[in-house]
Amino acid sequence: MRKIIGVGVAVGAMLCFMGTVMAVEQPHMEATLQLLENAKHEIEVADQFKDHGGHAGEATRLINEAIHEVREGIRYRDEHGK
Repeated sequence: MRKIIGVGVAVGAMLCFMGTVMAVEQPHMEATLQLLENAKHEIEVADQFKDHGGHAGEATRLINEAIHEVREGIRYRDEHGK
């Protein structure tokens, strides 16, 4: 019985380790995400002080799309380990 429990613990630890390895670091994608978040903030602040004819709003919408796509790219790579 102890041997079975020991094997179960070992397999569980191995699976946890493999899950950690699969979540590959993506420094460029993470940096891109941070830059996009910063750009979005800067546009929102700038538009508070002076109207930009709707262009700031459109830029914010496009940045939100880019943020979504970068996050999806990170998620995809994490799931597929490529």
